Amino acid sequence: MTEELKEKIAGEITLSNDPGMTIRKWREEFGLSQHQLAEAMGVSHSVISDYESGRRRSPGSGIIKKLVDAFIRLDKEAGSPTISKYVPESVLDCVIAMGEFRSGIPMDRFIEEIGGENLNPDRLPARMVYGYTVVDSLKAILQLSSNDYMKIYGWSTERALIFTDVHFGRSPMIAIRAHPLSPAVVVYQKPEAVDKLAIKLSRLEGIPLVTTQLEVEGIVEKLEKYREGI
Repeated sequence: MTEELKEKIAGEITLSNDPGMTIRKWREEFGLSQHQLAEAMGVSHSVISDYESGRRRSPGSGIIKKLVDAFIRLDKEAGSPTISKYVPESVLDCVIAMGEFRSGIPMDRFIEEIGGENLNPDRLPARMVYGYTVVDSLKAILQLSSNDYMKIYGWSTERALIFTDVHFGRSPMIAIRAHPLSPAVVVYQKPEAVDKLAIKLSRLEGIPLVTTQLEVEGIVEKLEKYREGI
């Protein structure tokens, strides 16, 4: 999971319209001074200052790797206070797969990728999907506390929550309705049927409710390949 955090930070810096500001954002998020970061990277303080101010060109992949490695190493030496905010303390048994996309996927395209059908008939505002969590719905009902529920959202709530082992789909939508955080889209994998209440709740929440007939392994494989290919 630490490697995924590294990828997230490196990706944000690489794709940012203002890499210097993004470097500064993460440096401050890790609670580091420019001098601390420079020393850990083995460069002068002016190098960090120049990148953050935009006096130097956008950093190359080598510099970005050094930056990210320094962030993580220094945080671990301090007891991992920042890493623990972004990396779940443990992998929940109910989570089958979890990942983040390097850039958002339009909702229609995401639904098409998983061979989905949207059961919410309302015309919803266009949203982007930035990640996914595949959850065993039965284990989630039995295991998830309110604090654990936060962990399935990863780094962004703008993600797909994909529930397997769904019979009628009432319980997942009730849980989502009861929680202050809402995903970008809810997906039921091969449900027996979909309860009318689940569809009603998806309309009240303004969330697409999608069904797919793909096998779990097929969903995970598609999303992982798509994530790596972006």
